[in-house]
Amino acid sequence: MSDKSPKPQEPDTDVHEDPNEPAFDWMKPKTSSGASSTAPATTAKPAPSTTTPPAGEPGSSTAPTPSTTGPRPTTAGPTPTTATPAGGQPESRADRKAAEAADAEPEPPLFADALAGASTDKQPSHYSEPLPTSALQVRPPEDEVARRNAEREQAAKVKPIGPRVFQVLLAVFFPVVLLVLAVRAVTSPLFLWVEYNRPGFPGDGYGFSTDDRMTYGSYAVDYLSNGAGPRFLGGLVNQDGAKLFKDSEVAHMADVKLVILSSFGAGLLLIILSIIAILYLRKRSNGGIRRGLFAGSIVTLVIIIGLAVLAALSWQQFFTEFHRIFFANGTWTFSLEDTLIRLFPGQFWIDAGIVIGALVFLVATLTFIFTWPTKQRRGAGTAHDEADASGDEAAADDADNISNEPADTKR
Repeated sequence: MSDKSPKPQEPDTDVHEDPNEPAFDWMKPKTSSGASSTAPATTAKPAPSTTTPPAGEPGSSTAPTPSTTGPRPTTAGPTPTTATPAGGQPESRADRKAAEAADAEPEPPLFADALAGASTDKQPSHYSEPLPTSALQVRPPEDEVARRNAEREQAAKVKPIGPRVFQVLLAVFFPVVLLVLAVRAVTSPLFLWVEYNRPGFPGDGYGFSTDDRMTYGSYAVDYLSNGAGPRFLGGLVNQDGAKLFKDSEVAHMADVKLVILSSFGAGLLLIILSIIAILYLRKRSNGGIRRGLFAGSIVTLVIIIGLAVLAALSWQQFFTEFHRIFFANGTWTFSLEDTLIRLFPGQFWIDAGIVIGALVFLVATLTFIFTWPTKQRRGAGTAHDEADASGDEAAADDADNISNEPADTKR
């Protein structure tokens, strides 16, 4: 090849004049069967023509020269439809990355979207299976709804039996407990000292002074509450060496001790049961303690007023009938010269009865006043009981808060 032979021209690679031509062959879409029949085909670029150099010039038979004068091929018709190429690649890199992100991203949870009731901005799924909570949207029949409402109202009206039982027990125990405590207050050395030293108390016509009465009477009172046997009184002697108490007196004091200790034991048991009832009502029934004590105070007042009327009408008969209830006939009668009568004359028992009745009446009256069912107390208690029956703990707590508010803050 000589230097004068024409050099082959390089193909034109300028793409600015033909923007419709793809930059890379692998990005050309694969024409589907439907698209190939309708999309217009692109005109093929003609092969470059070769020119023969003049005769006599060297190298004229081997070097083809591409044509630079022919027209460039142009695409006829509209742009071909984009389709996936044979290798399964998207049309562009951005589309390929979007497809990869769509494949990697999980579908939104249908169950959570159904519960939340919110729609997402993501692509909806073409397949949706029935949700597990779809049955909740089915409303029961009207008769079933009416039946459930009727049962709910009936349950709210019917109060539980447990609080009622404990309220009755508290009302029954209250007068007995008060009576036992009042008796315990009388059977004490303090009451004995007050009684012997009060003005107007009758003296002993057989020689006992106030100090003698206080000394011997304290032995008798202590015997009623201690664990000693009959010899505790049977072994006592007076100043001349004779027995202070006869055998019949010691036997009667033993009977009195049995009655007193039995009543104290029963009172202690009732106090424990009353505390249990109070704790139960405090937890299960707001206002139950108040209602039980209110009923108990009424019962106590009725009993004590009735006994006071009977005692005032005929004290001697009342005293006799009382002894007949607890003691056998002939075991509790003594002469005026016996030690028990000299230490505890008739005026002593009258005063003891008055003190017992006054203490019980006072405590019962105060309980009656402080547990009186006012309008606010009844309203708070009723609201709490209805809330307990319906199982609404929040409403029960609200009723407790209302009942615990000071009176001046309530409207």
